[in-house]
Amino acid sequence: MCRIVYINNDGGGFADQIEIGDGTSVAKLFAERVPHGNPADYLIRVNRQPVSADQVLQTGDRVSFTPVKIEGA
Repeated sequence: MCRIVYINNDGGGFADQIEIGDGTSVAKLFAERVPHGNPADYLIRVNRQPVSADQVLQTGDRVSFTPVKIEGA
Protein backbone atom coordinates (compact mmCIF):
# COMPACT_ATOMS: atom_id res chain seq x y z
CA MET A 1 0.00 0.00 0.00
CA CYS A 2 1.07 3.56 -0.59
CA ARG A 3 -0.38 6.85 0.61
CA ILE A 4 -1.10 9.73 -1.78
CA VAL A 5 -2.90 13.07 -1.65
CA TYR A 6 -6.00 12.97 -3.87
CA ILE A 7 -7.42 16.34 -4.94
CA ASN A 8 -10.88 16.19 -6.48
CA ASN A 9 -11.68 19.47 -8.22
CA ASP A 10 -15.05 18.22 -9.45
CA GLY A 11 -18.01 20.00 -7.84
CA GLY A 12 -17.16 21.34 -4.38
CA GLY A 13 -13.64 19.95 -4.48
CA PHE A 14 -11.67 18.43 -1.64
CA ALA A 15 -8.24 17.06 -0.82
CA ASP A 16 -7.67 13.91 1.19
CA GLN A 17 -4.90 11.45 1.92
CA ILE A 18 -5.86 8.01 0.62
CA GLU A 19 -4.22 4.60 0.51
CA ILE A 20 -3.94 2.80 -2.81
CA GLY A 21 -2.47 -0.53 -3.80
CA ASP A 22 1.13 -0.78 -4.94
CA GLY A 23 1.39 -0.47 -8.70
CA THR A 24 -1.85 1.55 -9.08
CA SER A 25 -1.83 3.55 -12.30
CA VAL A 26 -3.38 6.95 -12.90
CA ALA A 27 -5.98 5.31 -15.19
CA LYS A 28 -7.01 2.82 -12.49
CA LEU A 29 -7.36 5.52 -9.83
CA PHE A 30 -9.43 7.67 -12.23
CA ALA A 31 -11.76 4.74 -12.98
CA GLU A 32 -12.24 4.13 -9.24
CA ARG A 33 -12.74 7.77 -8.21
CA VAL A 34 -14.62 9.12 -11.25
CA PRO A 35 -16.50 6.04 -12.51
CA HIS A 36 -18.84 7.95 -14.83
CA GLY A 37 -16.25 10.42 -16.06
CA ASN A 38 -14.41 10.48 -19.36
CA PRO A 39 -10.66 11.07 -18.89
CA ALA A 40 -10.67 13.30 -22.00
CA ASP A 41 -12.89 15.74 -20.09
CA TYR A 42 -10.40 16.14 -17.23
CA LEU A 43 -7.00 17.68 -16.70
CA ILE A 44 -5.16 14.91 -14.86
CA ARG A 45 -1.97 15.83 -13.02
CA VAL A 46 0.48 14.17 -10.65
CA ASN A 47 2.64 16.54 -8.61
CA ARG A 48 1.27 19.43 -10.71
CA GLN A 49 2.50 17.91 -13.99
CA PRO A 50 0.37 16.34 -16.76
CA VAL A 51 1.03 12.59 -16.94
CA SER A 52 0.18 9.59 -19.09
CA ALA A 53 -2.59 7.20 -18.04
CA ASP A 54 -0.15 4.37 -17.40
CA GLN A 55 1.96 6.31 -14.88
CA VAL A 56 2.30 4.29 -11.66
CA LEU A 57 1.62 6.28 -8.51
CA GLN A 58 4.14 6.43 -5.67
CA THR A 59 3.88 7.27 -1.97
CA GLY A 60 3.65 11.03 -1.49
CA ASP A 61 2.29 11.82 -4.97
CA ARG A 62 -0.34 14.57 -5.28
CA VAL A 63 -2.99 13.58 -7.82
CA SER A 64 -5.63 15.99 -9.14
CA PHE A 65 -8.57 15.49 -11.50
CA THR A 66 -9.96 18.82 -12.75
CA PRO A 67 -12.86 18.93 -15.22
CA VAL A 68 -12.18 21.02 -18.32
CA LYS A 69 -15.87 21.23 -19.15
CA ILE A 70 -18.18 22.66 -16.52
CA GLU A 71 -21.79 21.52 -16.73
CA GLY A 72 -24.28 24.33 -17.22
CA ALA A 73 -21.64 26.80 -18.36
